Amino acid sequence: MREGRGRGQTKVRVGVIFGGRSVEHEVSLRSARAVMEALDPQRYEVVPIGITKKGRWVLGGTPHALPADPSTRRLVPLRDGGGIPAGPLARLTTWVPGGPARAGGRLSGTRRGGPGAIDVVFPVVHGTGGEDGALQGLLELADIPYVGAGVLGSALGMDKAAMKSMFRDAGLPIVDYRVVLRGDLEAGPESVASHLEDALGYPCFVKPANGGSSVGVSKAKDRRSLADGLRLAARYDRKIVVERGIEAREIECSVLGNDDPQASVPGEIVPAHEFYDYEAKYLDSGSRLIIPAALSPAQERLVRDLAVRAFKALDLAGMARVDFFLDRNTEAVFVNELNTIPGFTQISMYAKMWEATGLSFSRLVDRLIELAFERHAEKKTLITTYRPGPNGAGHGR
Repeated sequence: MREGRGRGQTKVRVGVIFGGRSVEHEVSLRSARAVMEALDPQRYEVVPIGITKKGRWVLGGTPHALPADPSTRRLVPLRDGGGIPAGPLARLTTWVPGGPARAGGRLSGTRRGGPGAIDVVFPVVHGTGGEDGALQGLLELADIPYVGAGVLGSALGMDKAAMKSMFRDAGLPIVDYRVVLRGDLEAGPESVASHLEDALGYPCFVKPANGGSSVGVSKAKDRRSLADGLRLAARYDRKIVVERGIEAREIECSVLGNDDPQASVPGEIVPAHEFYDYEAKYLDSGSRLIIPAALSPAQERLVRDLAVRAFKALDLAGMARVDFFLDRNTEAVFVNELNTIPGFTQISMYAKMWEATGLSFSRLVDRLIELAFERHAEKKTLITTYRPGPNGAGHGR
């Protein structure tokens, strides 16, 4: 941390990383804009760190995730030729933009640990490369505190097949599913489809195992739509998850914390389309968010309990949004999946559910940064060297 200019006030320098090479690039820009606007300028100094669609890291220049014109809320696209190129690890660990860099000049700054160091990173890169443990691994190597799940939790939270396996082993209720490899699909599409029909029936949902915002997801009602859905999902991932379809309400719950996580009041999604696909989430204004969800006291307690158990099952930290199915016929509750970097605008379900629970958006952002520092401080207490001692005893430091 460093002293605020002219006030003698300590400010926290927050690196907000956004964009990325994924189909959720535009969603990330919206999330990053909301996070940066929520950070109190009296307490924080924001360092925008963009990753373009081609993977170019950009520091300084225009804060690309902020609106060019507040009246229109138009997003400024991240361009590969703009800003200042930054090698991900070297620049993040030793330099931050300052002075002339903000006006498009040369990069200036100070060595990490001095007044130019980034104190904490708030990653809002949704999807591949940002939510799957890759970015978290980079930050671990750089020894920088960061918001959200670690490498393992992020990887498990991104891979729906691995996630469901962990949920099942933890005794959480999940809908029946099967995993299909793209190689097996290419070798025997009819055999794969026949097996899925026998195991799951129709309707069923077909999803890329690694992905978000419902991109590449389809609902299959017969053999033809199943084959089309498998081919679509295989364009996005080598691993495909196919789930039994049930007539269900879509319930969500936000979780916040580290070792002692808390769950928000649940909310309900009423999609404008047949299911909550990308268009229903981001393009069609007909989808409705009901917060709090109309649940019985027992159902609410169950959802909140299962949300915390799912969070712990993946060894998560910071935040997650847990999605559920509530069977309309049996009233059974199933854990569907979990998102470790959920959409993070003020109108996103994660933030709105916490607002309904009594935690404002700005305070939510503050708390996530506090949790990042707490988790990093705990890691610093661990022994990282080992010296064999007499009689087999050893010690580290």
